[in-house]
Amino acid sequence: MSAPDPEFFLYETPKEHVARITINRPQVRNAVHPPAHKEWSDLLDAVEADDDIWVIIITGAGDKAFCAGRDLKHMAASRASGAEAMSADQALMQATTRFIERFDMSKPVIAQVNGHAFGGGFEVVLACDLVVAADHVSFGLPEPRRGIYAGGGGVHRLPRQIPLKIAMEHLLTGNPMPANRALELGLVNRVVPYHELESAVDELVGDILLNAPLSVRATKQAAMSGLHMRLADAHRGTYPDVVAMQHSDDAREGPLAFAEKREPRWSGS
Repeated sequence: MSAPDPEFFLYETPKEHVARITINRPQVRNAVHPPAHKEWSDLLDAVEADDDIWVIIITGAGDKAFCAGRDLKHMAASRASGAEAMSADQALMQATTRFIERFDMSKPVIAQVNGHAFGGGFEVVLACDLVVAADHVSFGLPEPRRGIYAGGGGVHRLPRQIPLKIAMEHLLTGNPMPANRALELGLVNRVVPYHELESAVDELVGDILLNAPLSVRATKQAAMSGLHMRLADAHRGTYPDVVAMQHSDDAREGPLAFAEKREPRWSGS
């Protein structure tokens, strides 16, 4: 993948096989408007298609906000500007596949939660595979307090990830949840001081990169697809990424490296 030059995001490859996408709109608490949504969608398309990228990190700029969700000020300004501006925004969104709508991302996605994650920002966190959060952050879905609801997946993902009664309390009240409470409930993998956030994510990424990338993809696909099946059906299911893994060079390299008492050399093929 050639190095992109986004306007509303930072794109980095901090180490081999790793892509970090940073929402870079700190002036609006990293809220996302239609032009940013389209840019983000294009970045995700490119990263997903790049076989040299094995792990994806999503974070926000600064330490105040991970993502504030939809840019309501932009929405209000667009509506005030008239039909042409609203039509332009609608056209961008029709050409966009938002992260929260990507139910088949093949590579593990880690949320590096640098600041508060409310509304659509929390929905992004809920859509990630793993979450590492700074200890000062809070999560929440305050949409009912604004006359709307968490329609970006929050009303569906939260009750699937924590006990129902606790999820409903947060959904119906809009009350925030501190990071350590999210850790207790299993929404977050690790909570660390802000200055340790990047190193904690790097440690988790390093653990994943020890494994064969096609095995990681196969594991993710089978686990996530199987959640919607009866256990027996999930066990007997056929998963394309598992089939690809079974016929890969890495599937031969792993046992060979074990027999030769050396570290495996993964090729991702």
